Order: sequence, then structure tokens, then C-alpha cells
Amino acid sequence: MTETTTAPESEAPGALTTLLQQQFSDTLLDFHNHRGDETVRIKRGAIVPVCQFLRDDPRCKFELMVDLTAVDYFEQGRDPRFEVVYHFKSLAHGHRLRVKAPVPEDDCRVDSIHELWKAVNWYERECWDMFGIEFTGHPNLTRLLMYEQFEGHPLRKDYPMDRQQPIMELREIDERNQYGRA
Repeated sequence: MTETTTAPESEAPGALTTLLQQQFSDTLLDFHNHRGDETVRIKRGAIVPVCQFLRDDPRCKFELMVDLTAVDYFEQGRDPRFEVVYHFKSLAHGHRLRVKAPVPEDDCRVDSIHELWKAVNWYERECWDMFGIEFTGHPNLTRLLMYEQFEGHPLRKDYPMDRQQPIMELREIDERNQYGRA
């Protein structure tokens, strides 16, 4: 993380990045700022305290966790292989922040932040279902988009495209049979 007074706009820290550098200097790995959208990379072990700070500090006041996803860098050969990406929005201040946490393949887990924003529950389940990243402390880390018998995690770059999955029989649901009928 280099910081110079002559850094171009895309490398100069924004106000949120500067604040996070002051509060969490030992956990901030990297940052960039492009057209006012700030991105910080932090150590995965610091995700809960950093997110709590972003939500509770009046200078940040991120009321919304807009999105949570992951990136698989398998094809690029990066280590760590995964990155969990959080997108936050402050309605009070009108700013956004992207927070990234690198996650190694051999210990594919990060702490859950479901207690900070209730909607995170579904996003973490989706991320686990698609990428296989475990969210430690999540109350119900079960499949969300794929059926329970599905084997593997389909958005991993090494997931075989021609893999045959167990075929499940369709179950009749009483609601389906009565929907829209008197």
C-alpha cells in the first residue's frame, strides 16, 4: 500500500479509506478509488469489527448492505483464490463503499455479519451455495438456489461444466394444485 502526495485520483485514498486507515491500520491490505467509488481490501478476520464500525460510526453510517458476492481467481492462479466482496451504501451521506476480504482455498471461511444487517442472511447463503465459502456463525447455512442433493458449488471456476447431478423427482405441492382455484 503506497501513498504519495502526487498519486493519481484512482490511487489517492478517499475520505472513507482514510478513516479506515486511521481506525484499522493493521487490517487494511490495499485500497483504490475510482470516480468516487472507494474499495478497500481488509484481512478476513477483521470483517466483523470493520463492518460494525461502518454501520455504527456517524461519519460512515452505512445503513444498507447492498450486495455480497465472491470472486474466484482460479484461472488467474492468484493466492488466495477467493475474495468475498461486500457493497455498502449510506443513505445519510450518499456514499458507497466496496469491502473485499481475501479467502484462501484451503480454509474457505469468513465470519458472518448477519447480525449487523438482517438481509445478509440470504446473501451469505447464496455465496455459500454458489462458491462454497463458509460463513462462520451463520444461523442457517443451507442451500438457497440449488437443491439439497446438488453436489459441488457451480460458480467455482474449476466446477466441471459436464458434471451430471442427481436427478430429483418432482414433488407435488398442495398449494400448486389449489392456486388460483375457488
